[in-house]
Amino acid sequence: MKVFKNPYFIVPVLLFSVNQILERFFKLFIPWVHSYLDDLLAIPLILGITLQIYQKIHPKRNAFSFTKVQILVAITYVAIVFELVLPRFSTTYTGDLLDVFCYFLGGFYFYFLINPPLDMDLN
Repeated sequence: MKVFKNPYFIVPVLLFSVNQILERFFKLFIPWVHSYLDDLLAIPLILGITLQIYQKIHPKRNAFSFTKVQILVAITYVAIVFELVLPRFSTTYTGDLLDVFCYFLGGFYFYFLINPPLDMDLN
């Protein structure tokens, strides 16, 4: 199954989109949702889009998925950039350990529900 057709990818896309519309256009901020939903959805969205691109350009389309190590590297990278580096240079960002926890939860969600096993047909 292609990533963009996977309902487990579509749900985070819809949740993220609705949350952004509510916040930007209606100025509706629900505290916990505002603080943590984007962080929870970041890894499934980033890796889902990336996986779809890799599957499109990879010579053996049904032989590509991310390994646990690759997912861990992505989580670590996002956590370092958004929780350590950016807060030092901009007051827009704040470092929060719960954000890192959300990145890991999103990584588990991606690994088990979006990232196909190597022997699965992706078409």
